[in-house]
Amino acid sequence: MTPTRNLGFVAAAATLLAAAPLSAIFERWTWLIQAAIAVVVVAGAAALSRLARFPLWGQVLAMLTGLLLGLTWIFPGGTELLAFVPTPGTFAHFRDLMGASLQDMRTYGVKVPDVDSLLFLTVLGIGGVAVVVDVLAVGLRRPALAGLPMLAIYSVPVAVYVDSVPATPFVVGACGYLWLLVTDNVDRVRRFGRRFTGEGRDVDVWEASPLAAAGRRLAVVGVALAVALPLAVPGMTGGLMEAVGNGTGDGNGRPGQGGSPGRIDLFAALSGQLNQSEVAEMVKVSTNEPTPFYLRFGVADELRPDGFRVRVPTGRSVNRGLPDPTERTGRAVDQRRYRATVEVKNLNMPLLPVYAEPVKTEDLNNSWLYDPNLQILFSNRENSRGKRYAFDYVRSTYSPALLRGTPSLPADDPVLRQQTVTPAVRAVDRLVAQLVKGKQNDYDKVRAIYDYFSVENGFTYSLSTRGGTSGDDITDFLATKAGFCQQYAAAMAWLVRAAGIPARVAFGFTNGSNSDGGTYVLTNRNLHAWTEVYFGGVGWVPFDATPAASVAGAVRSAWAPDTDAPEESTPLPGSTAAPSGADPSAGANDPDRLDKDADQGLSVGGGDAAQQNPVWPWWLAGVLVLLVLLALPALRRSALRRRRRVRAVAPAASAVATVPGPRGAVRDLTVGVDPERARADAHAAWDELLDTLVDYHVRVDRTETPRATAERLVRETLVEDAGAVTGIRLLGRAEERARYARDPLTGEPLHPALGSVRGALAARADRRTRIMAALLPPSVLLRWRTAVTDRSMGLVATSGRVRDRLLRWNPRRLLAGRVAR
Repeated sequence: MTPTRNLGFVAAAATLLAAAPLSAIFERWTWLIQAAIAVVVVAGAAALSRLARFPLWGQVLAMLTGLLLGLTWIFPGGTELLAFVPTPGTFAHFRDLMGASLQDMRTYGVKVPDVDSLLFLTVLGIGGVAVVVDVLAVGLRRPALAGLPMLAIYSVPVAVYVDSVPATPFVVGACGYLWLLVTDNVDRVRRFGRRFTGEGRDVDVWEASPLAAAGRRLAVVGVALAVALPLAVPGMTGGLMEAVGNGTGDGNGRPGQGGSPGRIDLFAALSGQLNQSEVAEMVKVSTNEPTPFYLRFGVADELRPDGFRVRVPTGRSVNRGLPDPTERTGRAVDQRRYRATVEVKNLNMPLLPVYAEPVKTEDLNNSWLYDPNLQILFSNRENSRGKRYAFDYVRSTYSPALLRGTPSLPADDPVLRQQTVTPAVRAVDRLVAQLVKGKQNDYDKVRAIYDYFSVENGFTYSLSTRGGTSGDDITDFLATKAGFCQQYAAAMAWLVRAAGIPARVAFGFTNGSNSDGGTYVLTNRNLHAWTEVYFGGVGWVPFDATPAASVAGAVRSAWAPDTDAPEESTPLPGSTAAPSGADPSAGANDPDRLDKDADQGLSVGGGDAAQQNPVWPWWLAGVLVLLVLLALPALRRSALRRRRRVRAVAPAASAVATVPGPRGAVRDLTVGVDPERARADAHAAWDELLDTLVDYHVRVDRTETPRATAERLVRETLVEDAGAVTGIRLLGRAEERARYARDPLTGEPLHPALGSVRGALAARADRRTRIMAALLPPSVLLRWRTAVTDRSMGLVATSGRVRDRLLRWNPRRLLAGRVAR
C-alpha cells in the first residue's frame, strides 16, 4: 500500500504545481494557500480510504467529503458546527459565493484582488481537479489521462489573462505532470520485480530503461520547445517609444487585437490601420458640442526603459454609475455637459472610444467596465466592432491662470509616485533642468517643455526619421528633432515626468470630416496620440505637442496653443479651435505629405525602413547557434573519418640497396613495411567499421573476435553483396593479424573495403536511419555520452577521495585519538 499512497500524494502535489499558472491572474498568494489546504485534505481522505480498503466509489466519496469539509473551514458562513461541519446555511453561503463570482468575473480585471467569491471558485476548481487526478492516476492507473484536468486549470489563465501567460508557471506545471508519470512508472516496475541488463547486471529501480530514458528526453525537449518557441518567434510589444518595425504582425488581419484590454498591443493595431494605403471609415460620432476635443480610447502610463506601455485597466460596470468630475474640481474650471452618440464600424478592439470624463452611458451591457483612473471603457469579453451607444460627458476647459495657480502635489500623493517614475537618461535630465530653470509652478514648467517642441527649435513632422547613435530612442528623437505623433506625445510625457509632474500618453482620434452638423466621420487617418498632464485639484489636462499643421483634424486650446501658428490665429482664452487655413491633409514641410506618406504608427525610433540600416532580429542569432550545435555531431564524425582514412602503404618488401657481406660477399638489403604503422592502419579501419555499424543500427558485440564479427555480419547483414562480404572479411583478417599476430597484414586496400561495407549498410537501412547517420551520427552521440559519464564518475570519485582526506583531519577524530593515547 505504501507505493499507492506515495502515488496519491504525488498526484496531489502535481495538481498544485499544475495550478501555478493561476499566479498570473491573482495579485496575492492567498489562493495558493487555500488551494493547498483543500488539496491536502483531499489527499488525506484518499489515503485513509485506501488504508481502509474502500472501493473506488468509496474513495471518490471520501475525497468529495474531505473537499466539502475543507471548503467549509476555509469559507465559513457562520452557521457551521465545530467550525468545519457544514449546515444548510453553509450551502446557502456557497450558493451566494457562486452567484457573486459570476458578477465579479465581469467586474474585475486581472490581476484579481482577494475576493471571497473568486477565491471560493478557484479553490473549488482546484480541489475538484485534485479528485479527478487522484481517480485517474491512482484508482484507474491512467496517469497520462490526468494531464487533461491539469490542462483545464492551465486553460483558465490562458483564456482570461490579458497577455501571454509567463513561461515559468507553465514549466512548473509540466514538471508536476512529468513527476506523476515517472512515479507511476517506478511503481509499476516495483510491482513487476527486479530488472537486469543483457549482461545480467542488476539495475536499480530508478535507473532509466532505454524506453523510459527516451520518453523523458522527449518530454524535456517538448517542454523546452513549448517554452522557447513562443519566445523565439518575433512578436510585438506595447512600448510607445519602440519602433513598430517592418510589419505589424497582423496574422489574423487585425494586428494587436485580442480578447481582453490589458496589455494589448494597441499601438501596433493603430500602425496596422495607418499603414493601409486606402482610407477606411472606423467610427462615426455625433455630438452637440460645437468644437469637441479628441475622441479617446486608450492610455499608456507605464514608463519603462524601452518606452511607454499599456497598464491593465480595472473598474466596474458602466451601468453601476460613473463618477461625476464636477465633484472633484473647483468652480473656476469651466465644465459643461454634452451628449454624444457613437457608431463603431471597423474598430475591432475590447475598448470603446468616448470623450474624456463620461458621466452616463446608454445601450451598453454589464460586460463593459469603466476605469476612472485611466478614463477608458473596456471589456474582458466583448469587442467594439459594430457597437452603437450613447453617453453624456463633461467637457472641462482651463485658463492658463487657473493652471498656473494649481498647487503641486505632495510627495506622498499616489499619482505623483506612480506617474513620475522615469528611467535614468542623462541627456533628458540635463535638457529638462535647462527648460524648467526659473519656473515657479507646474504649468509654467509644462509650457516650457511644450513650447520646446516647435518648428522654431528645429522640430519637424516626418515619417522618414534618421536613426541615432546614442542607444536611447528618446535621446535620438531629441537629437534628430524629426518624428510623428507618437514620438512627440511620448517624448513630452517623458520630459514632463522628468520634471517631477505626472504625465501619460493618450491615444484616439482627432476630429474628422464634419459630414453633417455635429456628426464626424473618423477614419484611420485620424488616429492620433497626445500627452495628458495631471494638475492637483484639476485632473488630467491634454497637451498635443505634434505640429498642428501636420495632423488632420488637430485641435489646440488656450492653455496649449499652436506655437507654430501666426499670432493672430491664436484662439481666445478658454476656447478651442482647429488650426485655420491649413489643409488637414498637408504636412509641416510638404503640402502633400499625408497623401504620400501616412503616419505609420505611434513609435519613437520608427521610420522609413529604406533609410535605415537593416536590423537583424535577435532570434536569428539563436537559430544560427542552434544550427551550429546540430551540425557539431556530423562535423565530428567527418573529422574522425578523415583521421582514420587508411594511408597508402608500401609493398610488403622491396630491395632498395646492396651491401657487402662477410668475407667480401655481396647481399641485398630489403626494407619491409613498418609493422606499427600497419597495425595502426588496421585498428583505425576497424574502429571506423564499428562506428559505421553503430550509425546504421547494426549490433556490435565487443566480446567477439574480429573474425567472428566479420562472419556474423556476412551471415546476418551482408549476404547478398559479394563486394561487401570480401571487404568485411578483409577488415576482420587485418584487425585479427594486428591484434594477435607477430606480423600484421600489409599491402591490402583497407579503405576501399570500408567503402564497400558502408555502401552496403546504407543501402540496407531505411531513409530515417541514413539521415540520422549523416546529421546526428549515433556513434558520436554515444561517445559523447560515455565521456560525460566517465567524467562525472571521475568527479564523484575525486570528491570522495577529497572527503576522505578531509575526514582524516576532523578535530573530533584527532581529539578522540589523543584521549585514547
